Amino acid sequence: MAKVKGIYKGAKVALSIPFVMAVQTVLMRTSPKWSKHFTHRYSNWLNKTMTARITVNGTPVKDEPCLIVANHASWQDIFLIGGTVPVAFVAKSDVAEWPVIGTLARMAGTVFVDRTRRQASGETKNVMQDRLENGETLVLFPEGTTSDGSQILPFKSALFGASQLEINGKPVKVQPVTVAYKKVWSLPMARAVRNNFAWAGDVALGEHLWNNLQSGPIDVSITFHEPMTVDDVGGRKVLAKLSEEIIREGLAQELANCH
Repeated sequence: MAKVKGIYKGAKVALSIPFVMAVQTVLMRTSPKWSKHFTHRYSNWLNKTMTARITVNGTPVKDEPCLIVANHASWQDIFLIGGTVPVAFVAKSDVAEWPVIGTLARMAGTVFVDRTRRQASGETKNVMQDRLENGETLVLFPEGTTSDGSQILPFKSALFGASQLEINGKPVKVQPVTVAYKKVWSLPMARAVRNNFAWAGDVALGEHLWNNLQSGPIDVSITFHEPMTVDDVGGRKVLAKLSEEIIREGLAQELANCH
């Protein structure tokens, strides 16, 4: 039965991709606003198809530029957050080459960072500046990699360089966000089951995707904490440390309250 469910969900996603690519190709050339809205709606559809039930806590920043910093447990985080609020992501360049997920990420307008090139940092900063000035919300995963979903890895303060960007003479707002994978089949996730959703990289992407498709439904909470700026807290490194503490505490609370 699990395999049948996995094949069914996988087939739905696979069949949707050519349609989405065609629509996005047109929208990206004719209406960036509708392109972003379409990506948001498609991510929402993917969450339902993957049987992810999302509870939203707090209030996301709206109607102004914002930089979201969130914990990172899986490639699925992209769709969970993207289906909750219209956003674009900042990701390492090799994500663009991942099967299926890379295609969807490119269509969603992801900003890809090539960490092997020195000048890439400045180029990425300029792209992010332009996107924020256009009123977009960008999402960073400052752990720099994925965890097992039950803990927060140390945040890399260097990735908070974008928090120093200014929009209309003011530092961009930074909003910490906690993503917690809490239940599967309405029961708290045991560690073995959690590995079907959290992807720490020790399993091949295709195998992990297949295990995910066969599992679920899952319950996930997304908590939007109070936004702040580098000026509010006294600098980039302080902001990174404070964001890490807020998100770590938020994850602990959500996992403790999933019974």
